[in-house]
Amino acid sequence: MRVAVVVISSKILSEREPDEGRKAVEQMVAELPGALVAYEVIADEREAIRDRLLFLCGIESPDVILTLGGTGVRPTDWAPEATRDVIEKEMPGIGEAMRLESLKKVRTAMLSRGTAGLRGGTLIVNLPGSPKGAKENLAVLAPILEHAVEKIRPGQKPV
Repeated sequence: MRVAVVVISSKILSEREPDEGRKAVEQMVAELPGALVAYEVIADEREAIRDRLLFLCGIESPDVILTLGGTGVRPTDWAPEATRDVIEKEMPGIGEAMRLESLKKVRTAMLSRGTAGLRGGTLIVNLPGSPKGAKENLAVLAPILEHAVEKIRPGQKPV
């Protein structure tokens, strides 16, 4: 399965904060199992997120794009809106399942607004920005990910 990761963080992009989650993300993708085909850090801006998702779907065409960050209620959190700007079909059950599982661990999970959807043959999923939250949410998605990719790209086995 070809996976692209988009980290949404102006602080990491401007190097005001280290990218401490990259190693964990690479490990999570490998455990899917998946091949990391892109890893990018972009600004907390709706247009930047939208443009990067469009670019990746058009040029790279990964099976899955995982966004990390921007799913909360801060004024700079735009991942779900930018995702909805580019997807053709929303898959709200993915976000609902991740929130439901997260609520078992932390009450603030109900503030998460992450969603998922399809653009062409690519599944885009919003994950929380913390490595721990991203890992826990990806664990909810992992059991159905290969099946979802097979349905999205009929006749094409995920690599």
